[in-house]
Amino acid sequence: MNLDAKIPSGPLESKWTNHKFSSKLINPANKRKFSVIVVGTGLAGASASATLSELGYQVDTFCFHDSPRRAHSIAAQGGINAAKNYQNDGDSIHRLFYDTIKGGDFRAREANVYRLAEVSVNIIDQCVAQGVPFAREYGGQLANRSFGGAQVSRTFYARGQTGQQLLLGAYSALSKQIAAGAVRMHTRHEMLDLILVDGKARGIVTRNLVSGKLKTHMADVVVLATGGYSNVFYLSTNAKGCNVTATYRAHKRGAAFANPCYTQIHPTSIPPHGDKQAKLTLMSESLRNDGRIWVPKAVGDKRDANNIPEAERDYFLERKYPSYGNLAPRDIASRSAKEVCDEGRGVGPIGVGVYLDFRDSIKRLGHETIKQRYGNLLDMYRLITAENPYEEPMRIYPAPHYTMGGLWVDYNLMSTIPGLFVIGEANFSDHGANRLGASALMQGLADGYFVLPSTISNYLANEKLSKVPDDSPEALGVLREKQDEVNKLLAIKGKKSADVFHRELGKIMWDKCGMARNEQGLKEALKKIPELREEFWSNVSVSGSNEGLNQAIERAGRVADFLEYGELMCLDALTRTESCGGHFREESQTEEGEAKRDDQNFAFVSAWEYKGKNTAPVLHKEPLNFENVKLAERSYK
Repeated sequence: MNLDAKIPSGPLESKWTNHKFSSKLINPANKRKFSVIVVGTGLAGASASATLSELGYQVDTFCFHDSPRRAHSIAAQGGINAAKNYQNDGDSIHRLFYDTIKGGDFRAREANVYRLAEVSVNIIDQCVAQGVPFAREYGGQLANRSFGGAQVSRTFYARGQTGQQLLLGAYSALSKQIAAGAVRMHTRHEMLDLILVDGKARGIVTRNLVSGKLKTHMADVVVLATGGYSNVFYLSTNAKGCNVTATYRAHKRGAAFANPCYTQIHPTSIPPHGDKQAKLTLMSESLRNDGRIWVPKAVGDKRDANNIPEAERDYFLERKYPSYGNLAPRDIASRSAKEVCDEGRGVGPIGVGVYLDFRDSIKRLGHETIKQRYGNLLDMYRLITAENPYEEPMRIYPAPHYTMGGLWVDYNLMSTIPGLFVIGEANFSDHGANRLGASALMQGLADGYFVLPSTISNYLANEKLSKVPDDSPEALGVLREKQDEVNKLLAIKGKKSADVFHRELGKIMWDKCGMARNEQGLKEALKKIPELREEFWSNVSVSGSNEGLNQAIERAGRVADFLEYGELMCLDALTRTESCGGHFREESQTEEGEAKRDDQNFAFVSAWEYKGKNTAPVLHKEPLNFENVKLAERSYK
């Protein structure tokens, strides 16, 4: 397997500019001759579809919702980073680049991260032009706030609904192209597999989620923008529909999967409340700007929060990380919360939670100011918990959130399968072992609006691609495979629903491959997951038929992929015997309990190659070279 990252030569600051200049272009008239399939309509997919069709390409876009407006991107709350330095507080493209590299614990490519920081300044202008209602200062200038892992204010926001507003901007651009006939939108279609012709990605098989019909769709290139895989844990902040199917099935066709064990645990989620819960609710990291995180100093202190005096409170993030305090990066803040709960100082009915307290900020700034900054978030919390966060502290606890792993891509965002491009959270490229807050929206829009449109033309200009019909032998072969898989699921007639298996898998993953991992636990998971998968294929219950609306088939197919992918995650975590970012091996920590990297042996990207059913995958390594930053212990103290 070739892992040529195709990183341009030359100084870091000019790599992207020089690369665009040296790439081949396609003239406007010829762009109309090329067809592109885009799978996914979140921020990355919607922005890519709109931009590519504006350039002239024929675009077919696939969405498994009834509207792109339902993409999980709307759940992003707190903001989007950009190195505008409007606050004049020392920010710059280079500082955003460094913060991102450091935040990812020095496990990302320098060239990709610098490009992301460079492009960030254009994203804000693009979104303002689309009418995104960013918050503004009194004089009209766009407002900024701080986020974890940074000591500057570079996060642009639209109250607590930034993702939704950005998606509306991308959706409006996409809708314009749909109305013009430049984009063909396929709603309620789920990608089931990738079609290769002569070793190149040339199409997909989809299932119409309303009629149940399977169909092939062919094009010159395929773009995956299908998000992350945190729902492998069952309980996560992701929407229930989020899954790994598109990327994992592309992996089984030959696309390397990179760093699958890098999963982010978000520190500010509403704590779980029982065994029957279906998902977790995110509370924006922006709340940590004005909210202080604490627990009682005494073990087992069950007094009402407002009755615990200041001297008996432990503001543990401020104590441990005085330079960053409550805005320590997500992985560090999450592990610290778990630590105090494991000590028996957790709060709430089951002791799984810490306080996020606005008392001091309300005294300093006033109730109305806090309401203006976070009102919709605090209202949402009150509706869910029946507790008033203006009068008593919120209760929060870490939850699976973003995934830094994804399909391996080179500098052009192309996977190891020629013609298969992967953007947004579906690829691994920019965040290393931990994503800084407010950088997900930045990467999705950077890839869709600015990076992919430049790199896809170079591929198309260099390839001689003949048209492949929807009924080609290669397409029909994959179509038959998918139909057989659906029929196999329907024929099992077992006694346990897919959701039951998913919940069991999620418990294994959370216990053995969650916030902390160790060799014994990972080996136990690698024994239990195959056993659970074997039971699934003999005892899953999928009711109904393969015709018409049947959500049981949808869920079973996604859970089947999670049952394979969970094993790959645990294998990757077992193989990486260091701690870095969101991957915390208990055997590898400093005396103070911080993550302990092993740069001599693990400064590489893990890229796994699928070798077939019941055959161990093969690990390939892409070395990470640091020429512009100095590898150092990651300290936020």
